[in-house]
Amino acid sequence: MWTQIYDPFGSWPVSTLVAALPVLVLLGLLASGKANAWVAALAGLVVATAAAVSVFKMPVELAAMAATHGVIFALFRIVWLIVAAVYLYDIAVATGQFEIMKASIARLSGDRRIQAVLVAFSFGAFIEGAAGFGAPVAISAAFLVGLGFKPFQAALLCLIANTAPVAWGAIGTPIRTLSAITGLDVEALSATSGRILPLMSLILPFWLVKSMASWRETFAVWPMLLVVGGSFAGAQFFWSNFVSFELVDIVSAVVSLLAGVALMKVWKPKTEWRFEHDAKLAVDLSTTAAVDASLTPRRVARAWMPFVLLSIAVLAWGLPVVKRTIDAHASWTWNVEGLHLKIYRGEALTGHTVPTDLDREKAIADIVPVASTGTAVFLAAIVGGLLLGLGPISLARMLVATTVRLIPAIVTIVCMLALGFVTKASGMDVVLGLAFTRTNAMLYPILGTLLGWLGVALTGSDTSSNVLFGNLQKVTATKLGLNPILMAAANTTGGVMGKMIDAQSIVVAAAATGEGGNEGKLLKAAILHSIALALLVGMIVWIYAHILPQWVAVPRP
Repeated sequence: MWTQIYDPFGSWPVSTLVAALPVLVLLGLLASGKANAWVAALAGLVVATAAAVSVFKMPVELAAMAATHGVIFALFRIVWLIVAAVYLYDIAVATGQFEIMKASIARLSGDRRIQAVLVAFSFGAFIEGAAGFGAPVAISAAFLVGLGFKPFQAALLCLIANTAPVAWGAIGTPIRTLSAITGLDVEALSATSGRILPLMSLILPFWLVKSMASWRETFAVWPMLLVVGGSFAGAQFFWSNFVSFELVDIVSAVVSLLAGVALMKVWKPKTEWRFEHDAKLAVDLSTTAAVDASLTPRRVARAWMPFVLLSIAVLAWGLPVVKRTIDAHASWTWNVEGLHLKIYRGEALTGHTVPTDLDREKAIADIVPVASTGTAVFLAAIVGGLLLGLGPISLARMLVATTVRLIPAIVTIVCMLALGFVTKASGMDVVLGLAFTRTNAMLYPILGTLLGWLGVALTGSDTSSNVLFGNLQKVTATKLGLNPILMAAANTTGGVMGKMIDAQSIVVAAAATGEGGNEGKLLKAAILHSIALALLVGMIVWIYAHILPQWVAVPRP
């Protein structure tokens, strides 16, 4: 048995600096552009392991098993999904269906601003609600590339868009987990989050378009941005406050998509905004009469069929009844030998002077070849490919080609997750989090929000951030006389803004768009957006804490 040590030097600033070294090495190498992503990830993993063992006194065997746990998680939950998503996209391109999809979108609107909002924001939110865990960035970014967006721009747009919906991703997993960790009412947490994030949902379509166009060009399509963002925000608030937490993203995404399409029937922008490189496309599908005339409903439906199958599959895989059935018959759990229940969380995190069994860290690896969302995406890809006329041999060859192309990204993701699991098991993440709690009640609503942001930036998951810092938020809020439901909700709502800069999301976006090697540039491009949006969330939380405390949700009777 080993208890996590949070201040090995007896000086929290020094201990915090050492705990930050793996992250500084990883992000520094990425931002420098002098190292490939997999090299940066491997370097961060080496530094994390060395710091955990030599400074925080973590036994070597525990560090090794923590890294192994991360590798297993990466392979089944992330790598499997990314390969499947890119494989589906490759099938659509190889069969020529993406050209028809592109034409159908262009017929609805050839305006790049509108396409970005509908695909990156609304469609991406639907995938986030159904699957989460990297799927929305991978699928939406590949889709935008197919529509003619430059790969780097497509990756950045989808990173920015995949924020406000994340708190309810994967059928409400982050909120459900936050409730389990803190013991706070799940509906109150969801309702409070649904009073913080709708303003961000309203802003995000404008923010997205401004990142690719001027202010004048952005406000030229304000009716579309207001309708899409406003309908999403309204549905998000209503469902999270008056219905339940599981389907918030899916309902909001569908409402915003339908509202956007309906608006296009009665309103069009005065000028259709295009990229400069659009003029260089071999065929401009929006103005080619022959192609447009051939877009019969049957052809369009056939082209969209793989992505319809994708949506149905990931939604079905996320339903609780389906998950329970699959988990009961085709999933296995492994209590990671030598790691499971071998680590005690420290007093600063738990509030317990004497460790209890509840303070022991679980280490359960899920072996989920069927239950993984990646399997649902693979199923959609294979069925779609067969229905589009590809034979088993052709599908197998394409899968091999896709996998080989993604090998650098796979290595990077595996190292990233191993790094994250080592820092979590060693308590270094907690050391960084505790630095945010050394403040007063006036400032803590903002710093507590940034703590959630830091948790997601470090772990790559809003769920993991809630596991890591959820109870710490509750304990600190109680000590400072703040509402624990508000601060727990601040952890998950602030965390979503860190999603666009976590290493995992950066690598996934780069891999899905063919931008491998440009992860550092993506990080530089996204980080200011991430910080600015996180601070906006922090200000909303501060207002609720000190001006409008009565607006924080209370548990339902």
